[in-house]
Amino acid sequence: MPLTNNDIMKKLRVAHKLRDEDIVKILALAKFNATKSEINALFRNEDHPKFMECGDQFLRNFLNGLIIHLRGPREKTPPKK
Repeated sequence: MPLTNNDIMKKLRVAHKLRDEDIVKILALAKFNATKSEINALFRNEDHPKFMECGDQFLRNFLNGLIIHLRGPREKTPPKK
């Protein structure tokens, strides 16, 4: 059984000791808005009625925000002449 996006989110959440508020802030760094209730739905069991599948766009924006959170914003390089 391959890993789903939800499994990846769960593993990253545990590995980085993130709370729902932290995930909201990380997504905001990637200019992606999500509510705490949407995030809670990602971490529910698949048989729960309010379970939400984590899409590729959500995971991609979370990973981009996590990079900014851990490394800081990307420095702008001057254009080459």
